[in-house]
Amino acid sequence: MEITFQSEKELYQRVMPALRCKRMELKRLQLPYIKEEDIWNYLKEKVWNQKQNLELADIVNDIMTVDEIKVDDYFKIILETKRRRPTFKDN
Repeated sequence: MEITFQSEKELYQRVMPALRCKRMELKRLQLPYIKEEDIWNYLKEKVWNQKQNLELADIVNDIMTVDEIKVDDYFKIILETKRRRPTFKDN
């Protein structure tokens, strides 16, 4: 069964449990300042933009296995520009 989403925001809400789980893992790894939207934006801008026809399982897998150091580096760059909210193409 193919799952489709009407918007990126709908997909973001659907994968929020995985994002929360990853955020809790990062908190245990002494990265409590990284939020769900930081993980989402990193993957969206640095990983998923290079892929096509992503399955929901692939997205969740990417969330759960994302490299903490890369997300932290990305976050620090974003923090400098003070843009810290989820981004969607259709906004």
